[in-house]
Amino acid sequence: MVRCSNSLLGILNFFVFLFSIPILWSGIWLSLKGSTQCERFLDKPMIALGVFLMIVAIAGVVGSCCRVTWLLWFYLFVMFFLILIVLCFTIFAFVVTSKGSGETIPGKAYKEFRLDAYSNWLQKRVNNAKHWNNIRSCLYESKFCTRLEFFSGNKTVSAFYNEHLTALESGCCKPSNDCNFIYVSPTTWNKTSGTYKNSDCQLWDSENKNLCYNCKACKAGFLENLRSSWKIVAYVNIVFLVFLTIVYAMGICAFRNNKRDNSYARSNGF
Repeated sequence: MVRCSNSLLGILNFFVFLFSIPILWSGIWLSLKGSTQCERFLDKPMIALGVFLMIVAIAGVVGSCCRVTWLLWFYLFVMFFLILIVLCFTIFAFVVTSKGSGETIPGKAYKEFRLDAYSNWLQKRVNNAKHWNNIRSCLYESKFCTRLEFFSGNKTVSAFYNEHLTALESGCCKPSNDCNFIYVSPTTWNKTSGTYKNSDCQLWDSENKNLCYNCKACKAGFLENLRSSWKIVAYVNIVFLVFLTIVYAMGICAFRNNKRDNSYARSNGF
């Protein structure tokens, strides 16, 4: 007799199977229709995730509802490592994102961001030239500096200082406050003569393709965005871990039910 845990496990994995279809389709669509490198960045991970969820869901449905013990064993094996991976990533995400914050500038509504305020692991990732060139390309293609210029271009310097800029706008679209450049527009600043303590001042260029995309402040702004996203993902992962643990426990019950039913069938000559 198939017990309640088998039925529930089958129903849950059926919904997981349905969930995997749009993920897989989205990955295929990005691979075929993505017009930029950044749009195609997630195609392979999404296809891999969709296929993985589909295979695991099928194993869970067939193993629980059709009492195929070896499929349930495979399902539990995969689920155990999935729980372990999610747990390790969640701990890692909390550790990596524990450092970093914006610096308040007197007289300005926006904050500025310093690269050395973030964890060494994150700093190494963005200081790698190959990694940063790819990230920089994606940042430029997103056109957030162009939008800042379009919506705030006619504002006076005092009005601009009252703008609540995002971390990326603050770090990539304008020079650092340390530079004391002369404001013309949000993305156009005239350099002043003299020496600069902040190396970002030398890198600043009002050319739209350059701006401060190679500055440490831009890297810090990117890390601030990443840190915020990872924190959200880490909290979501805690809920996901609880769900996975419940499903895993149900899987163990279903596996025991299968073994018990198979033993009963053998003992009665079925």
